[in-house]
Amino acid sequence: MATKRDFYEVLGVSKSASAQEIKSAYRKLALEWHPDRNKAANANEKFKEINEAYSVLSDAKKKETYDQFGHAAFQPGAGAAGQGPFGGGGFGQGPFQYYYSSSGGQGGNPFGGFGGDLDPFEIFEQFFGGGFSQGRGRRPHPSYEISIDFMDAVKGVTREVHVPAGGAGQGSVRKTIKIPAGVDTGSRIRFDEFDLVISVRPDKKFHREGDDIVLEQQIPFSMAALGGVLDVPTVDDEVSIRIQPGTQPGTLIRLRGKGVPHVRGNGRGDQYVKIQLKVPTHLSKRQKELLEELEEGKL
Repeated sequence: MATKRDFYEVLGVSKSASAQEIKSAYRKLALEWHPDRNKAANANEKFKEINEAYSVLSDAKKKETYDQFGHAAFQPGAGAAGQGPFGGGGFGQGPFQYYYSSSGGQGGNPFGGFGGDLDPFEIFEQFFGGGFSQGRGRRPHPSYEISIDFMDAVKGVTREVHVPAGGAGQGSVRKTIKIPAGVDTGSRIRFDEFDLVISVRPDKKFHREGDDIVLEQQIPFSMAALGGVLDVPTVDDEVSIRIQPGTQPGTLIRLRGKGVPHVRGNGRGDQYVKIQLKVPTHLSKRQKELLEELEEGKL
């Protein structure tokens, strides 16, 4: 079994860190390593480790026990009835955790290694700014899937949906729902009577990577060699970018703040313009001669 890392080391804080410093460190790391945003192979395990560390260090009693006994205090058998010293054997929730929905839609709790205290519905209430309840054992809400366009996911949209009014044969009711800007495929939003799972239709021009957007843009060979100014679309408007002389295929030009709004908090991702060369398929005789002379170094 791999040795657990020191919880203070995981969060990058000292043993004398204040509760606010621990919370701030957790917020920063949780946003950085959330698997829906970080595509690294170890993001899921890293995210679990960060939440486990915070769940102990944010609780004064658990922190005191950890400082005295270390990880051994939370191992099975360390307390009564084969549980940790706090009875449940699980870990509490961080200030703003998310339900991890990028694991192929299996619907399981991604924090299963922490015991049964983590409720994915409560996590999503915090993710989308809703209320928070510590109640456990609640009956899961029915789930419905809704498909929206790429731009609606980027900018947010209000929709009217019909959901069952109750049991079979009781008809349906119309609900007006507000989908926040920045959601992506797999995002799950909790409303009063149901949960809504988002499916985003792909866009023909823009490709999304987390909160960043990638646009492939073709330019002629002459512009790549000589440079120039190029108008490119963004999700908001059209902007002009400068192509430097000698630009190579695959070059990425960053447009800061032109990406997808962060679904929680302020700010946006970036847009990257990926330069591709547009190779002409029909050349005149003179054009061929000029290219041949260029290749031979005569120009």
